[in-house]
Formats: sequence, structure tokens, C-alpha cells
Amino acid sequence: MRQLSIGIVFELFGSYPAQPGDPPDADAEYEPEETIEALEAAIARLGHRPLRIGNPEDLLAQLGKRELPALDAALNIAEARGGRNREAWAPVLLEMARIPTLGSDALTLSLTLDKYWAASVVARAGVAVPAQRVVASASELKNDAIPWLFPLFVKPRWEGASKGIRASSKVFDRASLAREVERIARDYRQPALVEEFLPGAEYTVTVVGNDPPRALPVVQRALEADSRIGVHAISAEAPPAGWQTCVPGELDARLEAELADLAIRSYRELACLDFARADFRLDAEGRPRFLEMNPLPTFAPDGTFGVLAELEGRPLDALLADVIRAGLERLGFG
Repeated sequence: MRQLSIGIVFELFGSYPAQPGDPPDADAEYEPEETIEALEAAIARLGHRPLRIGNPEDLLAQLGKRELPALDAALNIAEARGGRNREAWAPVLLEMARIPTLGSDALTLSLTLDKYWAASVVARAGVAVPAQRVVASASELKNDAIPWLFPLFVKPRWEGASKGIRASSKVFDRASLAREVERIARDYRQPALVEEFLPGAEYTVTVVGNDPPRALPVVQRALEADSRIGVHAISAEAPPAGWQTCVPGELDARLEAELADLAIRSYRELACLDFARADFRLDAEGRPRFLEMNPLPTFAPDGTFGVLAELEGRPLDALLADVIRAGLERLGFG
């Protein structure tokens, strides 16, 4: 294969100026410098030339001024900012510019960011999901006659990187439910997704490739021992008194095979491409339930890909090179 010029569309922490009213985790989805360096090293390992394009607003400006460097392909990991179509900004611009792009397309990125819609789609494919309801404001709860079965879990309908999740997200009565719904509506300017709280272990499954996709080893996530909320979701808060972690699940071969199968089925049903990460949690009977699909997983050295590379005993950029190579083959750069 000839040497390709591959642009990277991304955001680093601090890419966007803080806006009045932003929640404290507004930039949680963005990346450290080490992530971009790992991707550049992976592209170079394949013999290609990486080019930093910047965030979607930078991409738009370069396209508008006809200053975008000549690219054979692009790798998009940009989350953007704003509404539920924000993750589609870069793929749409790249599609308009006729630049082949690694990763899922705009429609899949918008669909998967909306947790309620994503769960509805995978449920139709026979993948079990938690019982869920969308609540736009606390006022909707005043006169409803729904027999809520507590505890429940409250989170933003369309956010990633566990944005909006706090220790208070697990609620035990209607008053705390109303407070959390109102917090989500106020701070994140979107409806809340209210779902049954699943008490079991939590697992994440990374899926890569296309024809066929394959699941990498399943990783169990640590939980806060008392609340059983994922440590990754609430670690940005000041740890409460008595903070302890636990990993309550036993990942035997049968469960790992089941999780891999469910992740691949969800990946296909949501039309993901090249790479994504599916999250699952076990219910009270030990059955896996789909939580979300993230087709823009972090490639940071301390993220899931970094953990998987360490388990395989090789550098992160070597694992990422394999993922990028498969994506380039899908694009016809064989």
C-alpha cells in the first residue's frame, strides 16, 4: 500500500472556552495529548502520515477557506459540543468533502449518543435492556400515576463519558427522582433517562472490525461498594466518607461468550464501523442488560484500549495500528 495522508479530527481538554452555565464535567469526553500521540504512532507504524486537523470547528474553517491539507482518509474521534447531533458534525463535513473516514458514520453516531433510541434499536434485535422512561422535567412527575419501582437511576439522555452521573443519580423515592430530573434538565439542557437500577456487575466489551466484527476480551468495571455505581462514572466527585471499590462479578467463559455475542449483535444492529465499545450490567438474576454503545471510545493509554494492550503484552500503538489497518481495508486501501 502506498503511503497515505490521514487526518485526525479530535478535541483535547480545553479545546472550547467554558460557557456560562456549563456543568463541571462539560469537557469530560475530550482527550489528553497522549491519545493523539498514540494514534499518530499507530498511523506511522503502518507507514502512513498522520496530520492533525483539530476539532470540527477547525475542520469547518479549513474547508471554508480551502485550506484543508490533501487527505486520503480521516480518523474522527471528535465529540463536539451542544445537542444530540454533535458527534455527527465531523463525519458530515468529511462526507461533504468526499474524504473517506474511519469509524462510524454520522447517523450511527447520533443514534448511539441518544441512549433511549439506541436501547430501543438493540432491543428489537433481541438484546435485553433495562426498563426505561424519558422524563423531560420534574413537572411531568407531579400528576403521573406510574408505580415507580425504586431504586432507579437517572442520567442525561444524550451524553457520553458518564457526564451528568453523580452519587445522587441513584434515587430511592419520588422526591429524589424529581430533584435529579430537574438537575439534568437544568445543567445539561436535555431530558433525563430514568431506568431501573441494575444491581449486578458491570462489563465493557470492545468490538473492532467489520466483516466480521470481533469482540476483544471483556473487561469488568469497578463499582463503588456501597452505591454500586461505576467508579468510572463518579470518580470526578470528591470521594464520600468510607469510599471503597469492589469488582463483584465472576467472568467465566460462558458469561464472556454471552457478552461478546450481545456486543457484536448490538454493534451490527447499530451499524457501527471499525471500532466501538458496548457496556452491559447484570440484573438481579445475573442476566446481562445493554446500557449503551460508544462508537467514539477513548484511545487514551489509561482507557480500555490501553488495558487491552497491556493484557496482550504489546504497545498501545500496535493494537491501534491493527484497528486502523482493518478500517483502511474497509475503505478500499488494501
